[in-house]
Amino acid sequence: MGQPRRVDRGPLERPRDTAPRTRPMRRAGVSLPASGHVLRIIWPFVPVVVALALFSIASLDLLSAARAFVAGESQWSKGQKHAVLHLLRYGEDRDPADFDAYLASIAIPFGDHRARLELDRAEPDLERVHEGLLAGGNHPEDIPRMVRLYRNFRYIHEVDAAIRVWAQGDLEIFALHEQALALRRLVSQPGCDDACVAPVLRNIAQIDARLTPLERAFSGHLGQASRRVTRLLTTGSAVMAAALLMSAILLSVGPLRRERRLREALAQREEQLQLAVEGSNDGLWDWHLGHGELYFSPRCAQMLGYSGDELPHARETVLGLLHPSELAAFEAKLAHHLRSGEPYDAEFRLRTRAGDYLWVRARGRLVRGAGRRRARMAGSLTDISEHKRYETQLFAEKERAQVTLQAIGDAVVTADVWGRVQSLNPAAEALTGWREAEARGQPLSAVCVLRDEDSLAPLPDIVTLALRQRWHSRSAQLVQRDGAGQPGPVLAVKPSVALIRDRAAQAIGVVVVLHDISQERAHAARLAYEASHDALTGLVNRAEFERRLAAAIELARAQGVPHTLMYLDLDQFKVVNDTCGHAAGDELIRQMAEIMRGQLRRSDMLARLGGDEFGVLLEHCGSADGERVAEGLRHAIASFRFAHRQRTFAVGVSIGLVTLDRHTGSVAEALSAADAACYVAKEGGRNRVQVYHPLDSVVQARHGEMEWVSRVHAALAAGRFCLFSQEIVPVQPAALPPAGRHVELLLRLVDERGRLVPPMAFVPACERYNLMPMIDRWVVETAFATLAGRQAEIATCAINLSGSSLADIQFPDFVREQAQRFGIALDGICFEVTETAAIANLAQAGAFIMQLQQLGCRFALDDFGAGMSSFTYLKHLPAAYLKIDGSFVRDMLADPVNLVMVEVIQRIGHAMGKQTIAEFVENEAMLARLRELGVDLVQGYHIAPPVPFAPAVPEAGARPALALAG
Repeated sequence: MGQPRRVDRGPLERPRDTAPRTRPMRRAGVSLPASGHVLRIIWPFVPVVVALALFSIASLDLLSAARAFVAGESQWSKGQKHAVLHLLRYGEDRDPADFDAYLASIAIPFGDHRARLELDRAEPDLERVHEGLLAGGNHPEDIPRMVRLYRNFRYIHEVDAAIRVWAQGDLEIFALHEQALALRRLVSQPGCDDACVAPVLRNIAQIDARLTPLERAFSGHLGQASRRVTRLLTTGSAVMAAALLMSAILLSVGPLRRERRLREALAQREEQLQLAVEGSNDGLWDWHLGHGELYFSPRCAQMLGYSGDELPHARETVLGLLHPSELAAFEAKLAHHLRSGEPYDAEFRLRTRAGDYLWVRARGRLVRGAGRRRARMAGSLTDISEHKRYETQLFAEKERAQVTLQAIGDAVVTADVWGRVQSLNPAAEALTGWREAEARGQPLSAVCVLRDEDSLAPLPDIVTLALRQRWHSRSAQLVQRDGAGQPGPVLAVKPSVALIRDRAAQAIGVVVVLHDISQERAHAARLAYEASHDALTGLVNRAEFERRLAAAIELARAQGVPHTLMYLDLDQFKVVNDTCGHAAGDELIRQMAEIMRGQLRRSDMLARLGGDEFGVLLEHCGSADGERVAEGLRHAIASFRFAHRQRTFAVGVSIGLVTLDRHTGSVAEALSAADAACYVAKEGGRNRVQVYHPLDSVVQARHGEMEWVSRVHAALAAGRFCLFSQEIVPVQPAALPPAGRHVELLLRLVDERGRLVPPMAFVPACERYNLMPMIDRWVVETAFATLAGRQAEIATCAINLSGSSLADIQFPDFVREQAQRFGIALDGICFEVTETAAIANLAQAGAFIMQLQQLGCRFALDDFGAGMSSFTYLKHLPAAYLKIDGSFVRDMLADPVNLVMVEVIQRIGHAMGKQTIAEFVENEAMLARLRELGVDLVQGYHIAPPVPFAPAVPEAGARPALALAG
């Protein structure tokens, strides 16, 4: 890597385990090999390596040429076989295209023939040879090798035999061509039938049979030649390698002998230094000022993570490893030493092999030669990293403790074992009102005046309790010192005390930490208030209201004391919020809260439950008094006018009232009953009070619907929804569908006891509380997942959609995504929508139907005929099917009006190009009459009952629910 040290090092020479340098040096009178000897050692190997390379190149070229001839033979054979095939086909079908194909195929052997004839000449035309071989299907890069093999190895036995076979094959090729020309003449003659050309075809087959052995013989001769060449090349390579190995052995004997003698000489001179270095942990260095050569002992390199001879022996090595920030100081100190001759002693950092820096101490002296001239510097190198690390850690710990003490947010006071204050951090100065200079030496009890929070008595001496290990941390009051030195404000603090010990574990002082908890207590109180109160109105929130409501219910059960619960919903809040903005809506909520506060007692609880909904709990208040208070609230709110930016709004309130007594259930049941009564009040005309009575059918219906919301959510989460399918069959020949069944999917719910629940029990609640889009998506996803394995069986699958899904602009994208996910063809999907839902928003329904029709879906109008406006709007709805309302079909044989309605719907549907489907077909007489009327498809229990579709449903209780479709 660098320059080796010189021989005149005396006791500072390298140890004997250091490898010798390869550049010229003199040591102990032994001449080491110079770099010029390298050429003398290498040059005998050059011609051998060149000869071996040329031999290898020639061998590869010869093998490549043989491979090319084998590949050419393959092209020749394929051309000949294709030519025979086309000739035989030409003799059978007399198609001129077959003869043209023969000419194209026979051109390959002809091209090889022209090339062979040209190569046999004494002076061949290489361009004609190249054209012939190229026409024979040979690769352009292989042609020069093939020419060299043919010309140079023509008279080798195997190659000559292959060429003779080639020439014999060319004769057969010309014979084949003569037969081909004869066949074309016969075919062109009028009246020449199959018997006329049969002899020529037999000759062609015989020629093909004679060519096949020739092709194999040609490949065999070339294979023998290739194997012979391989054996010769292998033998030649082995002989060349052996000769090269012997030459290397003979030429290496001399240098190895000289190297052994050199190592023996070096070992004698370095033994003393080896012993000295092994006994010391320091490294040695020797700098020759004249040559600039700087020697490092192996220990120096080892300190830095290098091997013994890995560092270059030069001054630049030190400069390159030196920390950049210390380069100027290093140069200045070295220059001062050279000028003054004083002992050299310096500390600096050197970069290790791992990239870190190592602290070292270099000590040395100047050695002068003849004439007192400066000759060199020699000295030692010591690793002082541990010492520096301890210094750094000690300083860092001291600095860290000081900075931490200054920056800590808690008050920290230190005192000795006699209780005299030694220091205060800034936080302690601010908390106690004492300056550190004033407090130093004062008693701790005078600086930190602590007293009990309950009795306000002074606390015992902290230092004495800490020394006796009797201090228990607890909160206390700290009396601050004001600017005049007098007792000032009082703060809540939590003192902590720890002993300071020396190395012998003896206590030498105490540290008192005072944590100010006054702000934490205020913050905790604020959080508790915010957790139980509404931020907008200051009223209690829903969580706190439910907690107090639970307590009131428990009291009512235990003591029989009645209470009144009210659920209030503002009637015109959405108008104000949408018209004037959320800020105006918030202001309205605040004013409503103030108005309601004025109508209630101080003991009554008013809470904001969310949005524009409020709750009132009247404790120890019966039903009659509760109704009177509710009417007062209603009247006060109805009389209020909300003004905003020159606009005035009248606001009403719907109130649901429930009496809490011994029979009241849980908090959720009580709130649900009040909510149901409020909903009835809102439906009954708004701005009224509705009292909840368990026997009130209207309230019970609304209450039941609200219970169904949670039951539907639970059923979806538990996977208790299922699908049934019912067949729809054609009754007219023109209505026959493509191969496969036409079915309608019917939704069912399995209740908590495993019984099937018909859709009319829960669908009204789902429609009222906007759950149908979620259920429709479940139906589509489940149906598509099941249809993925049954598409060959079911041609058309009808799926019912609610009116809410018609308004869902994202539903078509959902259908497309599910179809792509399960690989469903949407042209087999028919969505059924009720006539009422479609007409309710005709433009939106039409656009929805058109969007899904573009994806391939079809549509059917369900329950058609129930509205008198059906025929007016029918032309605006692009549906493929009309499902006649089942109420008309069921009674059409007994009621002439229903029969006429079925007939009218069927005729208008056909007039508009739509097919009609009759539901509720329950006997053969109905089916026959519908067939006479021209109805296209029918559905009902007489045709097929609903059967499970997906997922699997329990058997128990299944039959009663199957009677309800859709």
